[in-house]
Amino acid sequence: MGERLAIEASGGMEKRQEGRGMNVVVLGSLNLDVVCRVEALPAPGETVPGLGVRRFPGGKGLNQAVAAARWGARTAMIGKVGDDEAGRYLLATLTEAGVDTASISVTGESPTGQAYIFVSASGENMIVVAGGANLGLGPPASFDPASVYLTQLETPVAAARAVFEVVAGRGLILLNAAPAIAAGASLFPLADFIIVNEVELAHYAGVDEAPFHLDDVSALARRLIAREGQRVIVTLGAAGAAAVDGGHAFLVPGKPAKVVDTTGAGDCFCGVLAAALSEGADLAQAMDQANAAAALSTETHGAAVSMPRREQIAAS
Repeated sequence: MGERLAIEASGGMEKRQEGRGMNVVVLGSLNLDVVCRVEALPAPGETVPGLGVRRFPGGKGLNQAVAAARWGARTAMIGKVGDDEAGRYLLATLTEAGVDTASISVTGESPTGQAYIFVSASGENMIVVAGGANLGLGPPASFDPASVYLTQLETPVAAARAVFEVVAGRGLILLNAAPAIAAGASLFPLADFIIVNEVELAHYAGVDEAPFHLDDVSALARRLIAREGQRVIVTLGAAGAAAVDGGHAFLVPGKPAKVVDTTGAGDCFCGVLAAALSEGADLAQAMDQANAAAALSTETHGAAVSMPRREQIAAS
């Protein structure tokens, strides 16, 4: 049994309790995804017919935790759900995937978060998120130590900061700075890896258009680097993903896929990347595995349910 970390209410000082270690700890959101298929995504002011509605477990945090667990990493999650049917469904989904839910709190004051997702025939999507209980997530009372810590920005930045400050120097810190929000940049100095897509990169770099060439991606990514030793990873869809540090950059090509739904593909990349790094994989190898997993995830409808297992990734 390893040690369990806790955050004191008096100011974030670290103390230790008995617990067990993990490969990956994910702090993030849990949502019920309401997915409507459409022939083409609507333009502003346009009404289009729906081709069917389904409900899936989702939320960036949940998706990433499931992706890491299905890879085979010992995974725990920090989050918050409402005391409702949706919350119980999401907790059951995580448990079934093998994710430790001891640090997920339940509240009667807010409903479980929901995401409303429109998916076109070509697999592209539009998403609106109602945060619900996610927005009330505070620093956890305690959580398992891990090799890798991963978070996103669908939950309060203060909760991530509190965890990152406690675990600094104790494991790799991965920040998936999505969705792109101004406050997210305040976490950059605490992260070992900053993960964004090309649109989010443009937002944080302060430019109007997303870059498409590696040289442009690299130049903008270096604007996000806040301290020595950091790397920025930019996911580029079917083109793959780029890794950038202060002096070097490289591209890991994407994998072919028969795309039906891109929802959760970025989350799949992050979860598998974290899991592979927790096992000691080098960065290029971990990114290659994450690319393969993300490509597979687009071949199935839904987010968390589309996260592939390790044997599927190996066979791809």
